[in-house]
Amino acid sequence: MSVVVEEVIFSPCCGTVETVLTEENDHVYEWEKLFLIKTQNGRIEEISIGISGYITSIPIKKGQEVTTQTALATIQDDLLITGSD
Repeated sequence: MSVVVEEVIFSPCCGTVETVLTEENDHVYEWEKLFLIKTQNGRIEEISIGISGYITSIPIKKGQEVTTQTALATIQDDLLITGSD
């Protein structure tokens, strides 16, 4: 029996979505850049997460305003441990 773990990725900052670097059903790797968000002070934040898996939904789009309460994507964790020393 396999366990399905889904994680919601929330925006770490307030701003505007500049770029969406992934699509639904894409496999992403740990710390891969997924989104670029332009903060209210004009800085570009690169959004990545520490898990790998498949993107199951992306409810936001380029140009959308986001806050720290905004879900950027949902990822189905593949539960693989990767990385290097």
